[in-house]
Amino acid sequence: METNSNGKIACGVAGVGYLGQHHARIYDELDASEFVGFYEPNETAAQKILDAYACRRFSSLEELGNMCDAVSVVCPTDKHAEVAIPLIGNGCHLLVEKPLCTSSAEAETILSHAKENRVIVQVGHIEHYNPVMEFLEKAVVSPKYLTVDRLAPFQPRGTEVGVVLDLMIHDIGIALALVSSPLQSVEAIGVRVLSQTEDIANARLAFENGCVANLNASRVSEKKAREIRVFQDSGYLSLDFMNQKGHFIRKKEMRLDRNEVPVEKGEPLALELASFLDCVLEAKTPKTDGSFGKSALEVALTVTKKIESAW
Repeated sequence: METNSNGKIACGVAGVGYLGQHHARIYDELDASEFVGFYEPNETAAQKILDAYACRRFSSLEELGNMCDAVSVVCPTDKHAEVAIPLIGNGCHLLVEKPLCTSSAEAETILSHAKENRVIVQVGHIEHYNPVMEFLEKAVVSPKYLTVDRLAPFQPRGTEVGVVLDLMIHDIGIALALVSSPLQSVEAIGVRVLSQTEDIANARLAFENGCVANLNASRVSEKKAREIRVFQDSGYLSLDFMNQKGHFIRKKEMRLDRNEVPVEKGEPLALELASFLDCVLEAKTPKTDGSFGKSALEVALTVTKKIESAW
């Protein structure tokens, strides 16, 4: 991987709206990157970034791709494939926000183009870069049951897909990583409240090793929550992804011993982008690479189909 004259990776962002603006901010802050510019059709969003950073607004994706080595794709989910593929053709390494796209066929096309052009595709499963997940990966051993609640107030942003692809996919990815066993069966139920797709959903994932994951997601909640509980023979863990804290209750003879979890707090998106750039520099496979993103997407699509079949 070649860097520019100042030793930094030339980075850009395709889509600088609600989330994309934070990608721009972090690329501008990270030592490994130079925030070159962005592509954004919306005038208000574009002007906000031009006012904040010394960067360029590119008139096309091709122009963005020609000037950047690494790009974050942060547009609506149903546009991910059509934005990602031309950037891959320009030889750009990509961080594509989750979910990777909206269909297995689109995912396969993105991955095949990436392989052909020898570029990295990392999918923005941000919780995998949250310090809470780092602790879980070390502490979880042969889990028997896990339950996750992900709740958020309603907002129109993101409703081009249902709550499963919008929010629950985070926890599908977490379950796949922590359980590390083939999926045996999926049960799901969902309810439409304010949008044309499900706004509340519950999924029960049963794995071949006997573990069961119970996932709850809502985007019409009065409160925010991102909490996980994992039960295993040694005791159980209860952690809060949002506030980056929690506790581990261990069995100690005939009593339960509670200990607070030592989580070293950090901004997950900054940690995620720093890891992405490290993979680009060192030609390493990302923790949440395109194959992982495709696996999580396919489970999420199965959950969605189960929900729709009951309507």
